[in-house]
Amino acid sequence: MRPALCIVVPVLDEAQTLAPRLRALQGLRQRGVRVVVVDGGSQDETLTIARAHADLALLAPRGRASQMNAGAAACPADVLLFLHADTELPDNADMLVRRATLGPLAWGRFDVRIASSRPLLRVVAGMMNRRSRWTGIATGDQALFVRHELFRSVGGFPDLPLMEDIAISRLLKRHGPPACLTECVTTSARRWERHGAWRTILLMWRLRAAYFLGVDPKQLAIRYGYRPR
Repeated sequence: MRPALCIVVPVLDEAQTLAPRLRALQGLRQRGVRVVVVDGGSQDETLTIARAHADLALLAPRGRASQMNAGAAACPADVLLFLHADTELPDNADMLVRRATLGPLAWGRFDVRIASSRPLLRVVAGMMNRRSRWTGIATGDQALFVRHELFRSVGGFPDLPLMEDIAISRLLKRHGPPACLTECVTTSARRWERHGAWRTILLMWRLRAAYFLGVDPKQLAIRYGYRPR
């Protein structure tokens, strides 16, 4: 039977935190949601942990776009939801997504909250949510979801090493605006804490501006700290 919702989680070297993140999805799995974890070639026990806590765990070429496309191909649910490994969904995410996609809107995202008590990061999250409403662009941290047929019709995520969330949002916007859910997903503050909040804010602004000006996403990924294949 085709599931109503499939959650696709791209991972790379997430063994330290992956098990509790996947255990948090078990309530959704009990209600029929499928969880697919796609590993990009981890050097730790990520894949072993994923196999113990997900419906399916598979390997794909490294890069969030290629990993998420592989997960979508392996789980032809009515709706696909793409979840970063350091982001937590609300307990009723399946019902919220179903309600959002029953009508004319075929894709959307959640508001985001950063798991930190720092006032600056609360402001950052608020700015991300407002910007997303104004522009119709979803970030990966906001748990983008989309009807499977629409995802296939736009060709999935463009195979970019960075900014794949912006690229697919642009494609999806041609078919209608997103459902902007006010319920929040909660994403880790680890990058902000590791590299410094202001430094991370300025880096992301520079990277987004460079992307819109046409700079090669591979170069942007290197600046961000990713290891493009």
